[in-house]
Amino acid sequence: MKRLWVLFVASRYIFKGRSSSPVLAILGIAVGVLALIVIIAVMNGFQLGFIESILEVSSYHLRVESFDQDKIDEIRAVMLGIPGVKAAVPFKEYQAIARGRRLSQQAVLVRGVGENTLEIDKVMAGKLDFEEGSFDISNKNNALLGSELAHRLGLSIGDEITVFSLTGLLSQEDGSSFNGIVTGIFRTGYYEYDCSWAFLNIENASFLQNECDLKLGIKLANRFMDKTALEQARKKLSSYEGIKLSSWRDYNRSFFGALRTEKLFMFILVGLIFIVVGLNIFQAQRRSVLQRREEIGLLRAVGGTQTEVRFVFVFDGAIIGLTGAFIGLIIGLAVALNISGFFTLVENIINLFINIINILAGRLGTAMTGSFAVFSPAVFYIKEIPSRILPHEVVLIFMFGFLSALAAAWFASRKASKIQPAEVLRYE
Repeated sequence: MKRLWVLFVASRYIFKGRSSSPVLAILGIAVGVLALIVIIAVMNGFQLGFIESILEVSSYHLRVESFDQDKIDEIRAVMLGIPGVKAAVPFKEYQAIARGRRLSQQAVLVRGVGENTLEIDKVMAGKLDFEEGSFDISNKNNALLGSELAHRLGLSIGDEITVFSLTGLLSQEDGSSFNGIVTGIFRTGYYEYDCSWAFLNIENASFLQNECDLKLGIKLANRFMDKTALEQARKKLSSYEGIKLSSWRDYNRSFFGALRTEKLFMFILVGLIFIVVGLNIFQAQRRSVLQRREEIGLLRAVGGTQTEVRFVFVFDGAIIGLTGAFIGLIIGLAVALNISGFFTLVENIINLFINIINILAGRLGTAMTGSFAVFSPAVFYIKEIPSRILPHEVVLIFMFGFLSALAAAWFASRKASKIQPAEVLRYE
């Protein structure tokens, strides 16, 4: 209780001082935290959207391949018995050429799945947004197309599509192609899948290409537990010869590594704001120490120790850091949770100025056209701006802002601890 005077004096220096430096430092920390939370939230939205589309629609968390197809039920039962396994989906896939109504052709990846796939895999069901029709492959001749693929081929619900196999031998009696009816047009949000994927009934996929191996896609409750599940699967499936097991880390290593590196560098670049603000706090605190030499000498003369006097200025930095980080945190979360509305507001403000300039330019005979969009659909393959907030990253950003101010104040306060009261008060 005797040392509460340290916090009292520190708060007086911050809130009753005449200098604007603490206010500017608080604003700097707040802007840094705000910017980093919003930027990382939007980056998470894009990256996690891509990652989840790849893992939940395409590659699965684990894959089981190169096994005797007659034993698919046995192997599926074994995999479902492993703790943490949520779904085991049989599928086939191969490259093909699709022809649409306009006689235009497009390379596609055909995936053959069962008609109850979405019932087995609930997460995949949430990732397929059907713009037309539904996931209906109950009939062997039904086909589901990505939205961009359907647009390129000029197809809609009820139209006929022709599929030609690229690898292996066609097993149809006419030896030429497969003709199907489009019953669903889906969108995943991942352009590569929407422009080149088609789902067929697994029986028809086998009929079209008899040399295509049957595979088993495994979904886990937690994809980061893949190594543990992989070890258990290898033990339980050791009696099956030639079986091959792989994890999502194996076949997506380079892409996910690139995304992780991109995010790390963005974090570092935006985090430079805190270094600039920290240097500003350091200089402001050093200047404050020099300006308050007489007050420091008086505090020492009435019994304040070197450590207590130093902590007056350290608490200044802590108050600046906590206040700025808290303000930035609240505003940053508010913006990140309403990111679409925020960017709409920014676009409206900018377009208002553009319209004013157009009106003025029109009177001068040099009218301009066009409007501004932060994420234009013509450039970015999105319907709305995604945003994902990860709690541990928010805590890290908050602590980064707070600790940068605290560290700057700690180093700047060393000067205060070296001031001797006798030297300062000698001529007072």
